[in-house]
Formats: sequence, C-alpha cells, structure tokens
Amino acid sequence: MLSQRLARFPRLDLLTAPTALHKLPRLSQRLGRDIYVKRDDTTPLAMGGNKLRKLEYLAADAQAQGADTLVTAGAIQSNHVRQTAALAAQLGLGCVALLENPIATDQVSYLGNGNRLLLDLFGAQVERVDSLDHADAQLQALAERLSAAGKRPYIVPIGGSNPLGALGYVRAGLELAQQIEATGLDFAAVLLASGSAGTHAGLALGLGEQYPDLPVIGVTVSRPQATQRPKVEQLAQATAQCLDMALPASFAVTLWDEYYGPRYGEPNAGTLAAVKLLAAQEGLLLDPVYTGKAMAGLLDGVARGRFAEGPVIFLHTGGAPALFAYPDVWNEHSEINA
Repeated sequence: MLSQRLARFPRLDLLTAPTALHKLPRLSQRLGRDIYVKRDDTTPLAMGGNKLRKLEYLAADAQAQGADTLVTAGAIQSNHVRQTAALAAQLGLGCVALLENPIATDQVSYLGNGNRLLLDLFGAQVERVDSLDHADAQLQALAERLSAAGKRPYIVPIGGSNPLGALGYVRAGLELAQQIEATGLDFAAVLLASGSAGTHAGLALGLGEQYPDLPVIGVTVSRPQATQRPKVEQLAQATAQCLDMALPASFAVTLWDEYYGPRYGEPNAGTLAAVKLLAAQEGLLLDPVYTGKAMAGLLDGVARGRFAEGPVIFLHTGGAPALFAYPDVWNEHSEINA
C-alpha cells in the first residue's frame, strides 16, 4: 500500500490535520453543477498554500543532512519561495532565493508587494537573476558558493517539485481519497493548476490507488501540454521509483492548455473573471497566476460540457498574497455579473 511505502520517508508534521473538502453552494447553483473545493490554501504557514506538503519531506531531508540554509528559486511573486522562506525562519535556517521577473515588469507592486514583501519579513536573502532557464545549474552554483563561504546549503527545487517533494502530494491524494469516500459521491474529476508538476504528478499517483478511473485534470499555467506532459509523466515515474513501485498501468496525464496565455505570471480576462466570480460568490480568494487560471478552465469546462456526470473537485493550491502584486489589472476588464 502507498501509505506503507510513504511511511519509510522522514516527514515534518507541518499540516497537523487534513485540509477541508467542502461544497461551494452558490457557485454550484450558478453553474448547475456541484463544485467542491479541497482547501490546500489553508495550510498553516505563511498564508497557506500547497508547497507546505512538499516541504514536509524536503525540510526533513535537509535537517537529516545537517543543512543550515535552504536554497531555492522562483518568480518574484513565487508562492513556493514564500513558504520555503517562512519554514526556514520557523526552523532557524537561512534561506537564499534566486528570483526572476517573468513578465519583465517595472511595476512597484509586483517588485515589492505581495509575496516579495513577505520574503523580507521572513529574513530571506534574495538574488535577482535575468532568467531561470537553467534553474538546476543555477541553484547548484549558488549552493557551491554558499558551501565555499562555510554554509551547509540544501537545494529545494523550483516548486519543491522533485520525487521527494512530490511525496507530499502522494500523501495528499490518499487524504483526498478518504474524503471522497466519506461523501459517498461519484465525482467526475479533480482539477488543479499544473506548473512545476509535483502537485499534479503526486496527487494523480496517490489518488489513483483508490480511484484509478477518476480523472485528475491539470490546467497548465506556463506552457502548452506538449511540453508540460513530459514534465508530469517523468516526475510521476521518478516518484513511483522513489516509492519502489511501478507506475500503475491506469496512470494517465490529462492537461488543458487553453487558459495559460499570454504567459506565466500574466493573467488574462478569463483569469480575472474567475478570481472576481469566486470572491463575489463564495468569499474565496484565488490568485492571478495559478488558481485563477485553473478556475477559468473549470468554469469553461462546465460551460462546454467537458466533464462527465457528477460533481467536480477543485484543488485550491493557494496564492492569494499575489493579488496585492497586481493592483492595476482589476480595473482593466469589465465587471462580471456576480
């Protein structure tokens, strides 16, 4: 069983309890389709988010190796870097982060508010880079510099998305399977944002043990499915190997890539409409980079009849601090009827 295989890996108990799965009643009524949300935006560190599940395993490994500094990378408004920096502060570790500006903006709010502001509060050391096109090599070079300066760095990959980090979402898949069983409902699909791929690969692997026929649909946030699919598949394969098991024959990667434009980190009209709708209908805050685009996919999927019969689960991976980095976009598009 997956739970027994997972038990072999050291883990920090950072969540302490499962995140809730509950129905969104007003949105469900509006859409004529029951929509449930898995609230990983409520994980208990630094305003929540999915990265904490991955950090449970990655930080445990860092401690086992005697690290004194977590080294990672991401966009200026990275949710992953925010939670990594917060955990480093909580554990008494240093944190050094390479940050890129993926939308090439000079907007003061993007450069200094939202997640970027929180990095300063957590005491993270930031280094700006022109791009993270070679992130693994860049992180390795940074770690070598820190080692030469007498530090003991531990590399946390972008998004926490390596096989060890993905174990956090294998575990989340098992957790969600128990919650699904408790509802007694036959769900049509689980939908989530698919970016660095660890959340998508791990969740599909974990959920598939009990529900192999339940589609896990990833809405891409940065690239077309032709380049996203290998990332998810390769990470799922590597995670299965980490667990000393074969990837199940039923494992399948489903991706929707119509909603990520114009590029990573830049919201489109559908993104903003989805953020506004969920705020107005449910008091639920999405973000303009990940969950807003994923929810735009869910809304369009319902409208186009892309789901089978049954309720749909939306995995809310967090990101609300980034709302404050995009103050101008909310007035650039017409109001929706809430």
